[in-house]
Amino acid sequence: MTPASLLRALAARARVAAHRRSSACPCGAATLADRPDGVVVRHADTVAKAHPPDSDPAELAGRLTLATRLPGILLPPLDPTPLALHGRLVTFWPYGAPVDPDDPDAAPWEAAATLLARLHRTPAPPGLPPMRGPVKAARAVARLREAGPHPAATPVLRAWATLPPWARAEAPMPHTGTLCHGDLHLGQLVRGPAPDGPWLLIDVDDLGTGVPAWDLARPAAWYACGLLPPGDWTRFLTAYRDAGGPAVPAEGDPWPALDVAARALTAQTAARAVAKAVAAGRPLDEVEQSVVDACDRMATVPAQLAQEHAK
Repeated sequence: MTPASLLRALAARARVAAHRRSSACPCGAATLADRPDGVVVRHADTVAKAHPPDSDPAELAGRLTLATRLPGILLPPLDPTPLALHGRLVTFWPYGAPVDPDDPDAAPWEAAATLLARLHRTPAPPGLPPMRGPVKAARAVARLREAGPHPAATPVLRAWATLPPWARAEAPMPHTGTLCHGDLHLGQLVRGPAPDGPWLLIDVDDLGTGVPAWDLARPAAWYACGLLPPGDWTRFLTAYRDAGGPAVPAEGDPWPALDVAARALTAQTAARAVAKAVAAGRPLDEVEQSVVDACDRMATVPAQLAQEHAK
């Protein structure tokens, strides 16, 4: 849990930032996220975020600068310079309305895909660090190993072992010229800053250069696990292709390009699920078990075939 002192300080900073933007602030406040990798609080139309404790100041500053230069793709920060607060780097953003989790039929799959394609087609600025997707996946697996024994850990770790070194953050990525988000899911989209504004991508913590297939991997993995309806996957993939996205061929089978990243995201998701279940002392739920089962199937892929897909 986040220390209460940090939450109070973050809320106070959000209030100050909101009042600077408007003298008629309605003063509504809420904590939007409280996780080890990010704490987010809202005051009226202003959001303050405490970034992960290990954030590199120079790298974060570069990512924030890029967000200010891509206002039609990424939500721009109110200030591209992070503030140090209680040992964390803090940034301020306009509030954007998130995707409604209770209305899956209205999920903006086409908008997400189009934004990704536009991001992937944008030339990466010099000096931008690698995107952090594989690093986050490796950390999830490390937490699984630290969580203690669980029957589901074995298939997850076996599936993880079939991946090429770059997907496990043990070697550089094979392609580093494409600008990537690094952690794409529907929670990374907001409509704003006005209530009826366009959809934009948020969260620059993992932004960088790398393999663009990683940004398509989570919906691909959900589809492969039976968690995303085929129609939604088709909408997403078609919109990405129509927008000229480079991660998959314009026609034909996309899976040779998506396979490694989709398997990595499946293992990451399963590792997180098992670690949380161990910590809570509870059994896996149906969705969690489905991704573990997918890992069990992945672990039976012959090593030679897995390496061919990794190329």
